[in-house]
This record gives sequence, structure tokens and C-alpha cells, in this order.
Amino acid sequence: MSEFVFSPSEKQITQSNIHAFMKKHSISGLDELSEKAKNDLSWYWEMVSEDIGIVWDKKYSKVYDSASGIQWTKWFVGGKTNIISSSLDKFSVLTPNKIAYYFESEDGTRSQVTYGELAKKVNRLANALTSLNIGKGDVIAIYMPMIQEAIVTILAAGKIGAVQTVIFSGYSKEALRVRLQDCGAKVLFVSDGFYRKGKKISQKEAALYCMKETKLEEIIVVNYSGIDQYTNIKHYNELINGQSSEAKTRILDSSDRLFILYTSGTTGTPKGVVNSHGGFSVFAGHQSSYLIDMNCDDVLFWPADIGWITGLVWNVYGLLEMGASAVIYDGAIDWPDSDRIWRMLEKYNVTIFGISPTAVRMFKKNNIEPRINHNLEKIRNIPTTGEPIDEDSWRWLFEKIGDKKIPIMNLSGGTEIGGAMLSVLPGMKLKPTTVGMPCPGIDLDIFDEQGNSIKNTKGYLVIKQPWPGMTNSLLNDDERYFETYWSKFKDVWFHGDYVLKDNDGLWYMHGRTDDVINVSGHRLSTAEIEQAVLSHSDISDAAAVSIPDEITGEAVVLFIVLNEPGQNTDIKSHIARHIGKIALPKKVIILSDLPKTRTGKIMRRLLKSKILGEDLGDISSLENPKILDEIPNMC
Repeated sequence: MSEFVFSPSEKQITQSNIHAFMKKHSISGLDELSEKAKNDLSWYWEMVSEDIGIVWDKKYSKVYDSASGIQWTKWFVGGKTNIISSSLDKFSVLTPNKIAYYFESEDGTRSQVTYGELAKKVNRLANALTSLNIGKGDVIAIYMPMIQEAIVTILAAGKIGAVQTVIFSGYSKEALRVRLQDCGAKVLFVSDGFYRKGKKISQKEAALYCMKETKLEEIIVVNYSGIDQYTNIKHYNELINGQSSEAKTRILDSSDRLFILYTSGTTGTPKGVVNSHGGFSVFAGHQSSYLIDMNCDDVLFWPADIGWITGLVWNVYGLLEMGASAVIYDGAIDWPDSDRIWRMLEKYNVTIFGISPTAVRMFKKNNIEPRINHNLEKIRNIPTTGEPIDEDSWRWLFEKIGDKKIPIMNLSGGTEIGGAMLSVLPGMKLKPTTVGMPCPGIDLDIFDEQGNSIKNTKGYLVIKQPWPGMTNSLLNDDERYFETYWSKFKDVWFHGDYVLKDNDGLWYMHGRTDDVINVSGHRLSTAEIEQAVLSHSDISDAAAVSIPDEITGEAVVLFIVLNEPGQNTDIKSHIARHIGKIALPKKVIILSDLPKTRTGKIMRRLLKSKILGEDLGDISSLENPKILDEIPNMC
């Protein structure tokens, strides 16, 4: 295994939130904290609630109750709260003049809002929603880019006890309609279009299309870009005009729903993940305070869309529970040039910088040296998540951005988890690509096929006890919830990831169990193949997929992006050295880029469908659909 390349300074250890928590409870280190939390979940999560300062209008009678089965665990039973009370309401009183958000659009338009101003905006919209007879339990859909009104709508929904569902603004009209049908949303908030890489993106067709065959009663349009023109549709400014800037926060049961967030399954329709006010209040604060060590003095810049769990945890709820500030950028991070993101980091004095592995590879490919032209000395933590990160990209991030002094807070979790379950924690010594250790309070293990706990070898990632951020089943589909997460091992959550724990106690991700290629009976992880390929100095990006093969059952097809077009790269010999001849690709296809969504995820499904000549289905979320034209049909 790799050697340690980062050791935290005394300041990085002793001035962290998690160290203060351990000191308060006479705990000597992270391993002892992990064991104490596992052995007494009630104690741990109650202490987290107190430490973060969750506001309970009525104290819960029990931290958690699994009497109906671990799958149906209830959290903070009998308690009454509202996540807005513990976040925006609190800090609009404590620090009303502090900047909550800086907003910047792709065209350079900038604005900012203080906690006090944000509270008034949220109150006006909350009153306006009430005037539309939207109340507790009603679903509000938010289909907007990363703009101020999107965050105001999220918070206003929570304030009145409505249930929000944030739907990624890049989804097609069909993808939007399916989600609206499933959740039964009564109101849809959209923008009048936005720009990506200077191109106009309309939302009008999708919005009007979804008035059919759904339960929508209203569409509310936010004036943002002027691309779309509507008639006979309510406009946001008209809706809030004349509304009072004072509003009461509705006190809710801990178990009342906060949001529905959709995540894709390997098959079937999107899964509606459900989370509640009590459990998520505690978990979001836990994630922000202990994992990325956020404080009220921090400025976060993490270009993660609020349509994903990363955005909701760290850009919205966790952030506001810490009373910190965030930079919210609506646009492509490399537009109009690859210098933009570094200029923003410097301009806003960012202290915590989140970035995806895909974005890292993009900048690494272009030989970017951010610290040469920009002052990034304010950055103290660098979280990354979304997919496994290869070692070369990890080292680039550690060296070029972190100057070998800043920890790479590699995280892994999921929408169903409510955030991260594995994380680098403040004060840890690090090796490249590690995801650290299980987050305190989440009882992780590694199982073999028979359900035995194993060490020093790759196995299945499982969770053996409940946690406050776990989804409350799947919306309208208890059977699918049980089948997906609880059917492989009795009363144990099966997450579908391969992981390994080394002799030093550090954990590593090894890809999805459903991203496996079976070549002549040998099961190969696509993540393992891709990471081996990315260690080649000529290659900037890679993706592996399987295709049927009459001899071996399945075969590997490899897609690569070269640092320099036209390079003569012997990738097959490289794979043979790093993995073995069993992993040799049947075909290597060189592309100018990989097909990616606007959030940077590689669309391996489309790569496979294209070479097999299958229907591509919905490609509306692709940032670069023309790349598909470079892919030959192999059938």
C-alpha cells in the first residue's frame, strides 16, 4: 500500500471541531470516538445535537427507535423542531449582518445577501406560499439553476412545513415529468432560462409540458436571464410583492418530511429518497462541523448543484447551521477560461474548497498551475466526492492546490445516506486516494459474499446500525427500498460499493458492485481499470465499459482522452503491467472528451449504448452531446 504523504500540524489537529468534541467528552482519539459512538448510538447522536445547537421546541423522548425493524428506524422520537429554527432563524438573530451567500452568474453578475436579508426574503415567500394554500406536507418542486431564489424557495418550503424536491435544472422534460408525477408536486418553481458556456438554455418547454399529466396547480417563474417569455403564468416578484417580511416558523414533528431527493438506480425509475426535519437537522450539522470542519468564519465554495445531496448538505442546511458563508456560482467552472474558478477562490477569500474528481482531471489535463497566478493561502480544507479519485488526480489536488499542506477531505456516501458515511476527518494522517475512516456514528463493516466480516481484502461495504441521515424508505416504494438495501444480508444495509481497509486503518473505494466486468469468470471493477489507465502520463481521462463477447462472456472496451492529440500510447502494455492480461481491452477508443453531465459525471451508460448501437434514451443532461458522434458502432 502507499505510504503516508500528509501529516497534520498541531494546529490542524487541536483547533478542529471534532477535536473539541472529543476533548469535551474525554476521548483520546478518533478510533476511541468511533468505538464509543458505535457502542452507544443514543449517547453519541444526542451529544452531537447538543454540540451543534439544534433547537428543539419539544425535547424528544428517545433518540431512536428500531422496534419495527432497523429498516424503519425513527429518530428523535416525540421531538418537535424545524430545521429552519436551527439554521436561518438562529443566525438571522445572532449575526444578521453577516454575509450568508455570495452569488455569481456565468456572465459575471454578482450579488450577496446577509443572514438578516435572507430571513426576510424567505419570510416573504413563505407568506406568499401560504396565500396559495400551500402548507404542511404539500410538495414544492424546484427546477432552477444555482440562483438566490432557488435557495430562498428551499428554505421557505421548510419554514411552512412543505416538502421540497429539488430537481437538477439540466434534466429533460421527461425526466422532470417522471419526478413530478412520483412526488405529486403542487407547485413548480422555474427560471426564465439560464446560460451555460455562453449558450442559452430554456426551461419553458419542460415547465409547460409538465402541466400535463401531473398534479401541478401553479408554475412560478423567476426572472433571471430573460431567455423565456411566459404569459398567464405567475411571476416570482409578483407573488412576493406586498408580502410581510415577518413569518412564524412552523413547529413540526421530528418525523415530518423535509425533502424528497431523487437518485438514479441501475434499473427502473428514479428513487425518491425521503428525509425528515429531526434526523436531517442533526446529520447535516454533523457533516459540516466534524467532516469538513466548518465554522462560522468560513467561506465555502463547492460547485455542487443543490439538486444533489452534496449541494443540500454543504451549500444549504449544514452551512446555515454553522452560520458560515458560501459562494454560489451558476455556470461552467471553466468558462470563459480555466482560470475562472481560481479567480473566484481568491476574490471571495474561500477557506473550504470542494471539487469533484472529474473537475480535477480536467484541470490536470490542461497543466493548470493555480498557485502561480493566484493567492490561495486562505484555503484550509479541500473536500472532494462524487466518484473514486485516482492517485494522479489526488496528488495534483494535494500538490497544486493544497501545496502539500492542506488535507484532501475525500468523502464517500450517497443520497440515501443523507451525505457521507466515509470521510477523511480533521487530524488524520493521509495516503493518496483514501476516504479516511467511517464517520463517527455510522457503523460500517466490510463483508464477503457469505456475510463474514473481512480485513485486508476488498469486500462489500455494509452498515450494521441505523443513523439519522438514512432515507425514510423510498417514496411510494417500500418494497424497492427493502430489496435494494436490505435483501442481501439480514438487517444489514448493503450499499453496493467495493471497499478495502489497509493495515493502517485507512479505507479506500474500489467502485460499484454493479460496475463489474466478468471476463472469463474473472470479475474486474471498472474503477480499478480506469484508475490503472489514469496512472499513465499520456492520459487525462478514461472510462471502461463491458460488451458481450462470445468467447469470454464479457469484454472490456476502453475510452481514453489523451493529453496531446495524436500521441502514440501503448495503453494495453500499461494495463497488463498494472492489473494483468485478463484486463486487456478488446477495443481502445480515443475521444476528444468523455460524455459528461453538467455536474461532471461520466455517462458510461451512453458509451456502452453507443458502441452497441442501442437507443441512447435521454441525453438532455449531457454537457457535450457532440462527443457521442466520435464513438463508432461496434455491432
